[in-house]
Amino acid sequence: MEEHAGLHIALSAERLGTFLGLPITNTLLSAWLVMSVLIIIAIVVGRKPTLIPGKVQNFFELIFEFVIGYMSDIFGNRKRALTFFPFIATIFLFIATSNLFDFMPFVGSITFTHEGETMSLFRPVNTDLNVTLALAIISVITIEVAGIVALGFWKYMNKFFTFSGKTIGQRFLNLTVGLIEFVSEMSRFISFSFRLFGNIFAGEVLLAVVAYFMPYLLPVPLMGFETFVGVVQAAVFAMLTLFFLKLAMTPAHGSGEAHH
Repeated sequence: MEEHAGLHIALSAERLGTFLGLPITNTLLSAWLVMSVLIIIAIVVGRKPTLIPGKVQNFFELIFEFVIGYMSDIFGNRKRALTFFPFIATIFLFIATSNLFDFMPFVGSITFTHEGETMSLFRPVNTDLNVTLALAIISVITIEVAGIVALGFWKYMNKFFTFSGKTIGQRFLNLTVGLIEFVSEMSRFISFSFRLFGNIFAGEVLLAVVAYFMPYLLPVPLMGFETFVGVVQAAVFAMLTLFFLKLAMTPAHGSGEAHH
């Protein structure tokens, strides 16, 4: 934690209290608020669907059809796209909404005093590495399970641990490449979580510094730029998950099926 003449930047989320022995942080509180907003919007929009859609229903149907069509092109299979659409859409909506909530006036301005320490009641969700790591774990586990279900356990593991080859040299090379691929697969936990955390936290620090030194000049255009970055980061996270799902369910080269 660093503090200088009123400028306060904390790397980790601040604990507001506990519930049943579990810590409640200000980023967790913000995440609950984001989820509540998304659930309310989902209930309001989807409570009375009609065969002849109104403007709101028609708007969402157009977006859904566009995304499902795009996913169908990626998977080459509409049924598979429909299966994973709720997962991909949820990831995007949660991350994008969390990033947009960073610019709400109550985020960072409402304070809470606990054990003599004053801290913000709400903190941007994705500036907490625990949140982004949790999202990465959910995404990577889903990718691996999808690959195993689509190909079968042994066929999927054969992508990484294979002894095929006509000579000992070829077998050793295939095994080495497979192990490198396995390490790359596991590194997604780090790349997913740190990419999102780094971009959002860096944006928050930049805005805090600029608002402190030049409060009437640069914050507004920078907030607009950070809003764009927040949506882009949500799209990147969702699209990488989509592409990795496609790769996980694609048989290894030489299995007799097409591999792209």
